Amino acid sequence: MEEVVSPYGIGTALVLGLWAYIAIVSMLAPNISFHEPIVAGAVTGIIVGNIPLGLAVGGTLMIISLGMHTYGGATIPDFLTGAILGTAFGALAYDGNVESAMATGLTIAVPAALLMTQLDVFGRAITTVFIHGADKYVEDENFRGVTLMHILGQLPWGLTRAIPVFLAIWLGAGPVQRFMEWIPEWFQEAISTTGAVLPALGFALLLSMLPVKKYWPFLIIGFILFAYLEVPVIGLAIAGAALAALYFHMKEGEASA
Repeated sequence: MEEVVSPYGIGTALVLGLWAYIAIVSMLAPNISFHEPIVAGAVTGIIVGNIPLGLAVGGTLMIISLGMHTYGGATIPDFLTGAILGTAFGALAYDGNVESAMATGLTIAVPAALLMTQLDVFGRAITTVFIHGADKYVEDENFRGVTLMHILGQLPWGLTRAIPVFLAIWLGAGPVQRFMEWIPEWFQEAISTTGAVLPALGFALLLSMLPVKKYWPFLIIGFILFAYLEVPVIGLAIAGAALAALYFHMKEGEASA
């Protein structure tokens, strides 16, 4: 693979690193969804000058992440960082074809999202230092200290995203590609397989939280529309909204009868 040197410069690297910091910290409070892949990709697209690509990469990662959440503090792939790096590096290969650039971006986005789980664990571990510090300040009734620990506690969380994004964008795709080449082949195959399975896993987790047994006819209708009639996702969403509206309209009619 041809080595790609980043043309963005240190300024763009700093902006994207700052964006990664803000986006991940927004998960803490208030939660304004900056961390969602489609939002992260869209904003990155604005920064690098390719909004359609940012929406394409972020939207694809959004589908992969459906049903995934850090339940009980569990670590999941960091699709936020994946969306930023995938959009930025995909833009370097953009030649007027969004699908081709998106494919290039995803080859970095998915492995990066999976590899970032290690830094996620590292960031959480460091944050416990500030938690114990806050506990001590509570015992001393030092509420300014508690507030300080609360503010400082977001630093490890944000820097575990900001620093890798900054370095990757500043140094370019070359070091990232060399790092990928350094990874053993069996691990790369495992990552590729996992990336292919993740969308199905996301939908399976989502279905496990829905009352499928009660509304199974709607599930079958959706399956027929997708598998046999090849209706695109937007068409499925519109059909689902129409069916939901029809269902509630009929329920209201039964209640008023």
